[in-house]
Amino acid sequence: MSRIQSTLTALAAQKRKGLIPFITAGDPAPELTVPLLHALVEGGADILELGVPFSDPMAEGPVIQRACERALTFNVGMRDVLDYVREFRKTNTTTPVVLMGYANPIERMGQAAFVQAARDAGVDGTIVVDYPPEECEEFAALLKAADMDPIFLLAPTSTEERIKQVAAHGSGFSYYVSLKGVTGAANIDTQEVAQRIAAIRQHVKLPIGVGFGIRDAATAKAVAAVSDAIVIGSRIIQELENTPREQAVAAVRTFLSGIRKAIDE
Repeated sequence: MSRIQSTLTALAAQKRKGLIPFITAGDPAPELTVPLLHALVEGGADILELGVPFSDPMAEGPVIQRACERALTFNVGMRDVLDYVREFRKTNTTTPVVLMGYANPIERMGQAAFVQAARDAGVDGTIVVDYPPEECEEFAALLKAADMDPIFLLAPTSTEERIKQVAAHGSGFSYYVSLKGVTGAANIDTQEVAQRIAAIRQHVKLPIGVGFGIRDAATAKAVAAVSDAIVIGSRIIQELENTPREQAVAAVRTFLSGIRKAIDE
């Protein structure tokens, strides 16, 4: 059982929901990435999602686009991201880390080389936006052979066939995109999310995490009630944008603590 699977299984046994925060590696500055990861854990994170900066992040709204742009001004690339995970693992060997990004940086390294490097660094899984499940059986198999989880996105528009593909090739958890659009957009219709998750569960037996629009404690609590975990990213990036750099770590820890409290109540 992977670290992601064991974490979510333990939470389910406790009748608790998972909290999965996202930051972009290298934003707002490379030296803050590892301290921010630790602060998120201290704030109540169960699984960490670390974004790999990319020049054309097509699934992201303007907030995470800006985070990618800032990180790229520091020339933060995949090998730097893996170094951050390796540094984080020196003092935290239990919290799962998922890399979220796009195919290009992986293809540049080569899939097998990436999987080996990610495993050596202490990565637990990947979400690759432009690797649809029906086109990356080999990549998913490489990850699973290395005890890492290929995590796939499902959306309000996902067909039954796509859901079955995710069931066949995904592991760890499935990431349900709650909105038709990019990250950080609009307001979530919790009733619609609940209906879609019920349909997904007919085929997918993995835990389901929901993201793309969770902005505050009330929404987090409502979505957690109908899912197994919540993913929150753009709102954390906004916290970083609106906070002086020297206060960023404390601000993120405090913000996430409020979300943790809400979903545990």
